[in-house]
Amino acid sequence: MSSLLLQIKESYPMVYEAFSALPDGERHLRGIMELDRYWEHLHQPVPEVVKPGSELPEGVEVNGDFDLIYAGGTLSLLHAAVMARQYDRKVLVFDRHTPAQSTRDWNISRGELLKLADTGVFSLSELESVILRAYKTGWVEFYKPDGSQKRLYIRNVLDCAVDADLLLSMAREVVLSMPENRVLSQTSFTACYRFADHIVVEVTDSEGKSYHYRGKVLVDMMGVRSPVAMQLNEGAPQTHVCPTVGTIASGFMDADFDTGEILASIAPADIASGTGKQFIWEGFPAKGSEYITYLFFYDEVDSQNDKSLLGLFETYFRTLPEYKKIGPDFSIHRPVYGIIPAYFHDGFSRTREIADDRIILFGDAASLGSPLTFCGFGSLVRNLHHLTADLDLALDSNALSKKDLEKISAYEPNVASMANLMKYMCFNAETDEPNFVNDLMNEVMVVLDELPERYRQAMFRDEMKIEELVVVMLRVAWRYPKVLKATWDKLGVAGSTGFLKNLVGWVFSSAR
Repeated sequence: MSSLLLQIKESYPMVYEAFSALPDGERHLRGIMELDRYWEHLHQPVPEVVKPGSELPEGVEVNGDFDLIYAGGTLSLLHAAVMARQYDRKVLVFDRHTPAQSTRDWNISRGELLKLADTGVFSLSELESVILRAYKTGWVEFYKPDGSQKRLYIRNVLDCAVDADLLLSMAREVVLSMPENRVLSQTSFTACYRFADHIVVEVTDSEGKSYHYRGKVLVDMMGVRSPVAMQLNEGAPQTHVCPTVGTIASGFMDADFDTGEILASIAPADIASGTGKQFIWEGFPAKGSEYITYLFFYDEVDSQNDKSLLGLFETYFRTLPEYKKIGPDFSIHRPVYGIIPAYFHDGFSRTREIADDRIILFGDAASLGSPLTFCGFGSLVRNLHHLTADLDLALDSNALSKKDLEKISAYEPNVASMANLMKYMCFNAETDEPNFVNDLMNEVMVVLDELPERYRQAMFRDEMKIEELVVVMLRVAWRYPKVLKATWDKLGVAGSTGFLKNLVGWVFSSAR
């Protein structure tokens, strides 16, 4: 038995038991603990990892020249594959672990996934091959003590389970099909040195040896723990988070393999400690007899709640039988986990820093996706065409300053406004009744059920128009007047003003 697993035997007994039965349980535990260090770094002095070129030690050997250097080896591979094949750019991708391996699986609609064929990187048949399972419909349901909750059925939303590792591996092969490109594993970002006409990125391998690579642009896709994002945003790269854990398992007795459970709560908020948490489940059929279940909650970064993934996994294993019936042949194949980031843009447009001279942030490092439904994968797929085409144009014209690069963004005013609604999902025992989140969201489901189908699809695909959102908000306020007081309690003057700025920016944006 590994010493790492033994360390949690007493404090997290159910995690210990589950992970001890996995052949790679220690590896996953190490990854979870690594992600959990995010919480510690939020309260530490911001390390300087972006440095002027004058600080690069003399005599450093440059180990390679590239157009683009990608830090992080998951979603970056999709972007890098397009830049390499469609735009003939020389790329380097590195990851502190193994590139093309994700700690989460992805769901998306078939139509959205197949749009990746437009990049010229993947064929339609290749994209079809990464769909583990497609299901007929999905539903959303929030707990009511008297059983009166509305189960809202939604078609063509997150109805395909995607083999993330297979899709990323295909992208990796595209990158490596051109001999001038490189993909490095067990390689960690150390620092970036900026010069007038290039950058030098310093990395460290698993044995602690340093290497230096020169490029035109650093593309930061290091996720929620990006030290570059931490520095550019002065130690506050996110305002809200959604800690998420789960498993890919088989042996459930009541799993419906024709239906996706997009959001499902089964109890009031847990108010045992901190400010309280409204736990929410997801359940998605996967390949064969496998079924994916997630447990998560929405929260402010600075709340008093324990937001550790390790603690959430203990809650997951303890309460999983309340969500799904576990049969005698129940078996866990692998855990899935992550910290989904969010940022409250207090302005008429994007207010988070996502670029600097010769540096650009994409994916969770940029924190521009909506944590409510679509998250990083969907945001990148939806914006991949312009995120690649615009960056290629910037490289051609040498428009690589902060002012130029921050225009190449996955920011969408509709998504920003919808993401701000996450504030209502953050339970707070000081202001909320135990079933507040469930009661409010149940009213939203009732309203959506009364409206044409396009409203529910737009909301859960991040495609809602402002006039549609206004209709939903007014109807919910009419049905559930408590939301008006909740708006004051949760947003206050500053938050309400910020939300109105978002809406005004949306009205006048070209993205309408």
